[in-house]
Amino acid sequence: MIPESLSSILLTAVLMFGTGTEPPADLFDRENLVAWCIVPFDAAQRGPEERAAMLDRLELRRLAYDWRAEHLPTFEEELATLDRHGIELTALWFPTTLDDTARFFLDSLAEHQLTPQLWVTGGGEPTTSPEDQAARVAAEADRIRPIAEAAAKIGCTVALYNHGGWFGEPENQIAIIEALDLPNVGIVYNLHHGHPHLDRFPALLETMKPHLLALNLNGMDRDGEAKGRKILVIGEGEEDARLLQVIRSSGWHGPIGILDHVPEADAEQQLRANLDGLDRLLRAIDQTP
Repeated sequence: MIPESLSSILLTAVLMFGTGTEPPADLFDRENLVAWCIVPFDAAQRGPEERAAMLDRLELRRLAYDWRAEHLPTFEEELATLDRHGIELTALWFPTTLDDTARFFLDSLAEHQLTPQLWVTGGGEPTTSPEDQAARVAAEADRIRPIAEAAAKIGCTVALYNHGGWFGEPENQIAIIEALDLPNVGIVYNLHHGHPHLDRFPALLETMKPHLLALNLNGMDRDGEAKGRKILVIGEGEEDARLLQVIRSSGWHGPIGILDHVPEADAEQQLRANLDGLDRLLRAIDQTP
């Protein structure tokens, strides 16, 4: 268990810079990139050792861990393997309530003295009145509070994860954060769940910045989800160069996620395609007057 005095210091550092100790020289440096959606989405069905070896080959030193029930028995092995390979557990897909699985994760993280971001999602239909909105914000704050308080005891932050629905709107997430008034709650923003936000993304990013703990990239077309192009390799989307420029020039520093999220694909091939696409785009952007 991490002492509470140390927990407060860790929380301040994580809220400023993510889980790394210093911001990278460039936001998109390989050292700042986090592999995401590579556990249940991997067609090769890698185990902990194979997964860590894959990240070694790709020179990725950070992992956001997603899971299904069948992966819980190997979670301890996963943590030990990441430690042996020098790979940081940057984030963990976390249950939506403080249930037995949530407590299992918290106990394991405390035992290993790890402080990843805990990514928590929600849903819900749009609210229909100011009273309905206020009640929804209060109910969601009540749901998140026990998770955040338990996370704070071991030095972890909680990041509200946009996954569609009412909860997926950043303004609603900020309202929840303000209602909670806790120092260890922020936002992880996913472009692949943000197609409706493309027109207002620059302003939205500025609004989220004080709370933003991580940002996950994706190839983005306008109305891409509606057109069956929800998950694209970075560089294949018509909006990708613009979005990268907006993110880089925003002044925000934090972990940047690189997705697999294609269950029929080999995770290594999908990650490599995204890394190559990101490199090509950045070279093109840097060469543009």
